Amino acid sequence: MTTSVSAPAHRPSSPAGVGEADAERTRNLRKMKVMATSLLGLAAVVYFLTRWIEHRDGADVAAWVGYVRAASEAGMVGALADWFAVTALFRQPLGLPIPHTALIPRKKDQIGDQLGGFIEENFMTPEVIEERAVSLDLPGRVSHWLADPEHADRVNAEVSRGLKVVSEMLRDEDVEAFIQACLKWAAEPLWAPPLGRVLQQLVDEERLEPVMQMLCDRAHEWALGSGPLIERIVDRDVGPSWKPKFVSDLLGDRIYRELTEFTYKVRDDPQHDMRRSLHAFVQQFADDLQNDQELIDKFEGIKTELLGRDEVTGAASTAWSAGKAVIEQMLDDPHSTLRTSISTAVTDLAVRIRDDRPLQEKMNGWVARVARHVADNYATEIISVITDTVRGWDAEETSRKIELQVGRDLQFIRINGTVVGSLAGLVIYTVSVLVFG
Repeated sequence: MTTSVSAPAHRPSSPAGVGEADAERTRNLRKMKVMATSLLGLAAVVYFLTRWIEHRDGADVAAWVGYVRAASEAGMVGALADWFAVTALFRQPLGLPIPHTALIPRKKDQIGDQLGGFIEENFMTPEVIEERAVSLDLPGRVSHWLADPEHADRVNAEVSRGLKVVSEMLRDEDVEAFIQACLKWAAEPLWAPPLGRVLQQLVDEERLEPVMQMLCDRAHEWALGSGPLIERIVDRDVGPSWKPKFVSDLLGDRIYRELTEFTYKVRDDPQHDMRRSLHAFVQQFADDLQNDQELIDKFEGIKTELLGRDEVTGAASTAWSAGKAVIEQMLDDPHSTLRTSISTAVTDLAVRIRDDRPLQEKMNGWVARVARHVADNYATEIISVITDTVRGWDAEETSRKIELQVGRDLQFIRINGTVVGSLAGLVIYTVSVLVFG
């Protein structure tokens, strides 16, 4: 009997395919099984010894022998009963097909479903998830860690590592296909009417006035420096080539004065006829982009021709390849501008969040809303990870894994069964002697 309840002798101390933690659990489980089985063996030895003494001495047997025999007998019964109960969880005791044994291998799927249901009902409820998300205070914790100067090098390295992973995941051919898909997508809708509406809104809100003013400023600056150009044009292209030099100078000076005076007036007078004409032209152009079918067709033709050229997609792909090489080179240098700029930006953002408690509260609200949304809509899918994983386990492997986790503690049930059974047997025998003599 004692041999049957001990750990199998052929099982290796470190099963193949398990980690060091499982190997340690296997050794601890085996030690506890040996201890529990040894107590059962001790109770059996004591019982048979006392029975031999009783048989040998007959009526002259000492009184204490009966007490010890009763205690050891009850201890054996308790040990055997608890051995059966513990063993029946993981396998059939002695290999016998006894009903309601090997519960874990047979009920593996139900256990997974019940475990998933328990977690879903008690831990994945929206209220619990939302409360936990708020109590964690993720924005405060993360911002304090990121803002700590001692973590600057770690932030720099982690940001670089993350960008390198993204860069490695983006294959050149995938990016090129994505660029081509984007260009194709961009070419499908009409561009002219939306651009016309945007331009119309800019005109209505007078957002183009600063642009007009900038153009007028640049035109006047150009006019002020155009003297040598005007002289060359007048000498070469105005009038006969044999005209006197002073005539060219007078004509050039007149053109220069008129040009600078005109651009000055346009620049300083927002209601100048030229500026009003420009506004009217832009207004009309915005309307034509939306309503003039001929202009829309011309615009769309230019767009289609531009986006359909191989030079456009080739330039985009070349720019990606060159940019990727530069980015990877900069990511390898801990002191590169890219890495320091990104890490500095992350740290500055963390400092801002850390020092702004209202912002942290707002971000905690965002986290809580996201967590509640996930719990409301995806709790079943998340729990299915548990149930599907358990369903995919091999029954014997599942039993072994669970036994490694809790088997050592379950062996204390066998030990307690032996001790408690012995004490119960002793008490029962003592009471019977006192009552019946």
